[in-house]
Amino acid sequence: MTRPARPARHARSAPTAPPVSPARLAALLRGLRPSCGPVRLVGVDGHAGSGKSTFAARLAVELGGAPVLHLDDLASHDALFGWTGRLSTQVLAPFSRGEEARHEVYDWTRRAFTRWRALPPAPVVLLEGVGAGRRAVRPQLAALAWMDMAPSRAWGRGRRRDGPQLREFWEGWTRAERTHFADDPSSPYANFLVRERPEGYEVREGPAGHP
Repeated sequence: MTRPARPARHARSAPTAPPVSPARLAALLRGLRPSCGPVRLVGVDGHAGSGKSTFAARLAVELGGAPVLHLDDLASHDALFGWTGRLSTQVLAPFSRGEEARHEVYDWTRRAFTRWRALPPAPVVLLEGVGAGRRAVRPQLAALAWMDMAPSRAWGRGRRRDGPQLREFWEGWTRAERTHFADDPSSPYANFLVRERPEGYEVREGPAGHP
């Protein structure tokens, strides 16, 4: 049986452990126990626009090319957070057996699932997206990283990135995200907090402590 991430042990005003680099974080992740079959599944969660995809790409490089599963590929316009069944049957179940996963990929322009993607049961696989640390997924995670950015700042960045043509989508998204995290927060269960700095990323121990 896999070990779920631990909840916050006690309240504290700021992490006390020294920060580590993405390269050091990669080394720590490689040393964790597998959490889903032979895979160390690592969640990268945070508010939309907080830089999850960019950080996951950087971490994947530090891990020697670790696969990255983007939850945007499993979600859809009609089910922004209704992807847990697809993740479980198409990815987690095969990984638990040590098998290659194949999952559907949603096309946000055509508004349909249009192709399939293969995902190997690598030593470390990154699961990136809003809700990657939700309660239905946490038991299968070896560790959870949270992008430590206020929602207002993250959403502002996302809106600027996507432009005015997606204003209506963002209005619906922010309502859905608020509802999701109010019911199923991820940040209290984060093992690592990731902050963007001008000189690069700063990774500190999160509320749940080292996995």
